[in-house]
Amino acid sequence: MILTQLINLKSEQFIKTILILLLSIFSSCSNVRDINSIPNLKHSNCYTQKDYSYTASDLPQKSQIQNLDTTLINHFSFAAINIANAIGLLDMLKEYNLLNIQNTLSSSIEKRLKLLELRQTIMQKINTASLEISAVTSEMDCEEERANQIANYLKGKIDQKERNLVIGSIVVGAIGAITSEGLNNNPLSGKSGSYVSVGTALVEATLGVLILINKKSIMFYHERNTPAEIWVGPEISKTLPPPIWYYLNYKDEVNRKKSLRELLVEHWENFGQINKFKKKSKKTSLEIYFTKGGKYTSDQLQNRADMYDQIESYINLMKQDLNILSSEFEKLSIK
Repeated sequence: MILTQLINLKSEQFIKTILILLLSIFSSCSNVRDINSIPNLKHSNCYTQKDYSYTASDLPQKSQIQNLDTTLINHFSFAAINIANAIGLLDMLKEYNLLNIQNTLSSSIEKRLKLLELRQTIMQKINTASLEISAVTSEMDCEEERANQIANYLKGKIDQKERNLVIGSIVVGAIGAITSEGLNNNPLSGKSGSYVSVGTALVEATLGVLILINKKSIMFYHERNTPAEIWVGPEISKTLPPPIWYYLNYKDEVNRKKSLRELLVEHWENFGQINKFKKKSKKTSLEIYFTKGGKYTSDQLQNRADMYDQIESYINLMKQDLNILSSEFEKLSIK
């Protein structure tokens, strides 16, 4: 019945019908909540404390691991020594090793008690450092999930609109073909069938273009910005404590190895995560990711989440070195 009525329509009425149909298709999106009203866009709940406040003198010094006593080097690997320096244990390890040697030569109750006390303090500091690393990586993981969640929400809206456009294109094409065929078979319709065919093609082309340019963006803010500090490499960090900042920036200058922070930056550039060059009037990636916020697409939010995941992975490498330190320290026996 409906198809018969469409065939009897004139071209002007056909256009009106198509417009009404398209409006009904797009109206299905009108009940969707404004994306800028969703939570976690302006404020993050991933970190409730204040920024870290310390000076360059509070950072572990690389000079501490140079010219170490050979007896200490013989008991500990470089990874263990470096992580001990990062968490402020190097002096205690030196004291423990010296006292252990003295106790071997001349044992006494006082020396043995002092060794036990030092051992307990050292193990406690290792465990505390592990907890601090877990606390920092939990923030990285939380920020990753925050960006991921909003990216998925935004992508869902894009996919929904794209489905509506595809449905609209299919319906317009079907109705246009049926109506055009009916008008062409009606000798009284003149060239209306041809007009309908042209109009249908234009509407389908328009819908196709809308599918291609179907993009949504959202204002996303981040007051604390660890990726920005990784990129810039300031002397001190406001989002990472001294041991972790030292560890990420440590570089073996003798062997000309790059620091973990430099490797992160290199990977972001090499794999196209960061684009330093401005294209026409578009903002660069630096302006989007490394300020306090901006207009993000779902792909950019996903990329930001990936950056946090990569930072988290590099920080977690500290736990491997802590495990090495703990294992090598346990091998030192009290005689």
